[in-house]
Amino acid sequence: MSQEPVNWRKSSRSSTQTNCVEVGRTTDGAAVRDSKDRTAGHITTTHHQWRTFLQALKTDHFD
Repeated sequence: MSQEPVNWRKSSRSSTQTNCVEVGRTTDGAAVRDSKDRTAGHITTTHHQWRTFLQALKTDHFD
């Protein structure tokens, strides 16, 4: 994935928190970065990886 992520956003549930991550869109998936240190870079995932990760979060798979 060589495209730079766009449309970075933070969860609406973290509006009062300072320890947050931001998610941006890429052509083939998503990118994640630390909202406190945006210059540190980001990690990217494919669309399939991101969808699998979100599904695991929604089903409390990480308990």
